[in-house]
Amino acid sequence: MLPLVLVLLVLASGRRAPTEQQARRLAAVEQKLDLIMVHLGIQASEPDAPGAVLQELRAGRKIQAIKAYRAATGVGLKEAKDAVELLASQHGLE
Repeated sequence: MLPLVLVLLVLASGRRAPTEQQARRLAAVEQKLDLIMVHLGIQASEPDAPGAVLQELRAGRKIQAIKAYRAATGVGLKEAKDAVELLASQHGLE
């Protein structure tokens, strides 16, 4: 979600990259939204795993799977790692 918010912020601000303060504020807002969703029992749907991600996982190449996930979704390293690990466990590829 944060990458989408950052993109919108960049577009709205005349295509300038967000400042460090703006990025921190956006991260705080995202954290609060995550807490609200947990409190309400709402789970955000994960993007469908691109075929390349599962292909890399099946070949035992976790780092390449994380890179492919990041390229496909635009999320950060931690989010991609967590998502790929979840996908691996869901598909029995641990």
